[in-house]
Order: sequence, then C-alpha cells, then structure tokens
Amino acid sequence: MPEVSAPEWDDFLSCFPDAHVLQTTAWGELKTAFGWQPVRLISHHPQGGRIGAQVLFRPLPFGLSLAYLPKGPIGEGQPDLGSSFWSPLWHEVDELCRARRAIFLKVEPDIWERPDQNLDRRAAPAGFRLGRQDIQPPRTLLVDLTGDEEAVLARMKQKTRYNIRLALKKGVLVSPSADFIAFHRLLMQTGQREDFGVHSLEYYRRAYELFYPRAECELFLAEFEGQPLAGLMVFARGSRAWYFYGASSEAHREKMPSYLLQWEAMRWARAHGCSTYDLWGVPDVDEQTLEAHFTSRSDGLWGVYRFKRGFGGQLRRAQGPWDRVYNPWLYALYCRWIAFRRPQE
Repeated sequence: MPEVSAPEWDDFLSCFPDAHVLQTTAWGELKTAFGWQPVRLISHHPQGGRIGAQVLFRPLPFGLSLAYLPKGPIGEGQPDLGSSFWSPLWHEVDELCRARRAIFLKVEPDIWERPDQNLDRRAAPAGFRLGRQDIQPPRTLLVDLTGDEEAVLARMKQKTRYNIRLALKKGVLVSPSADFIAFHRLLMQTGQREDFGVHSLEYYRRAYELFYPRAECELFLAEFEGQPLAGLMVFARGSRAWYFYGASSEAHREKMPSYLLQWEAMRWARAHGCSTYDLWGVPDVDEQTLEAHFTSRSDGLWGVYRFKRGFGGQLRRAQGPWDRVYNPWLYALYCRWIAFRRPQE
C-alpha cells in the first residue's frame, strides 16, 4: 500500500501549489490532536504522473471507523472521479479503508459544480453514492482579489464599501494578533448568539501554531479603544485564501468592525499572492432564492449571507458529498440517523 510520510506528502504537494489547505500535512496534524488519524497515499495514474489523497479516520467502537477525504484527491486529472484516471488511487484507498474497518468513506472533492447544474440532477461518479450529509459548507462566495485595491473595492456593494470606510473613520483598528483568549471569548459570544458550535480554545491555538510558521495563516482582531470587537482566522495556500473562523461581539456594532476586519484579511491574502478569497459558507440554495429571502431570514447561514454578499463574491457550489460504502448495513443505519436528525436542526 503506497502510504507516505508527512515529509513525502509535503514534497508531493509542492507540485500542486493550489491544492486545498484541508489536504495539507498541517491540517492532518491539527485533526490528529482532536481525534482523527491522517493517512496519506500516493499512486500513479495510467497517463503518467502522481495522484494522491490525505484520508482522515475517526475511530469508532468495536474497531470500526469513519473515513473522510476533504477537498481531494490531488492530481492534474479529470474532474470525473469515477473515471479510469483515478482508478489506481481508489483501489489503494479501498484497501486502506477496509483494513481500518471503515463503514464508509466520505469524499468532498475540490471541484466546483457547473453554474447551470441543477441540484436535482446531481449524479455521483461510478463507485460512489450521493451523500446525505455535508461536512464542509457546500456553497460559498468567492471574492476576486485581482487588480489593485480600488478594483477589488469597486466590485463590492456600495454599502459594504461605505461600512469599511466608516469603521476606519470611527477609529476601529485591525491588526494581527496572537490573543487567542480574546478571540475565543468572541467566538463563544457569537456561537451563543447565532446558535453554532465552537471549537475549544486549544483547537484555534493549535491551528495557528501549525499554519502560521508556514505563512499560511493569520489571526486578526478588530479593536476600539483597546476593546476587542471582532476577530477572524484567515488561511492561504497558493492563489487561494479561506475565511474559516470569525466572531464578533455586540459592542460597538454601529462602528462596523467586521467589515474592516474582512477587508484587512483580504489585503493580507493579496500580499500573500492570493487571487481569490473564499468566504466559506452560505445557505445551500440557488442565487435567485438567496436574493429573494436574505432580508427576511436569519436562521442558519442566512444571517451571514446578508453580510457576505456585500463583498461582491461569485456564488459557487462544490460537487458532492460522495460516499463510498464498505459496510452497507451500518451505512443504512447511518442514513436513518441522518434522516431522523435533520428535521430537528
């Protein structure tokens, strides 16, 4: 089985500078600290060249496990993951998953759906089933960072540009920080207010320790007169940047600190050579529905869409999730659990 070490995986990824940050060794090490086990595989496709995947395993009782492949596999290949191009890799992945008694493998590929593709017509590649649960948010907004700063600002909504300048005028200061206690306090406030889960303080600190030395992460805090008002963690690799974690307090919201915070994160991403900034998560519906209802809905990701849309990003949806099943009986129980749980969310 072609398992490779972390340094060997880093060497492989050096050939793919735009591979997703969730496929990096640093991300695997982060998940290791919180219950997952990364395994990295490299194989060869029939046309020559290498293809690979970092698979995460979550141990379960009785020696079973769950397997997850986030934003992969990696290779200069065809978008159809069911094609013969990827067959050597899936053969190795199947052997690995069976050896670890995985119930199924969930794959969320780093591939965008076509803009004209209807959700009802999505079809899983050969060997996969269309999954019933997403791990990462499938739909997002991609902000174009090309051109000079005025060009980036010009693509935003007028009100968003106004709010960025208002925050500057009102004395909001945004700067890099390592104050994870303040950041986590903001996250806890936001999670309670918006009803979403928050990782432990150590999770965010560990992510920073892994990615910051690689110049692939920064923590920004927005403050007014020394009081933290909002914070975010931004990640970057190759030409792409991602806004994964953000939070804000109720204090001084009229000073629009979150708008200036995002703008400074975008400026940081531009300085690191990024041409796109992924706002990472909006409601999973089409643009017409989003625009028709964002003023009247605030549940789930609707509230953040109202904020994120102002930055002028292009709406995109990732393909998948796709499940590769190894234990049909236990997988059926999992699907029933998802069906039972979903109406309660």
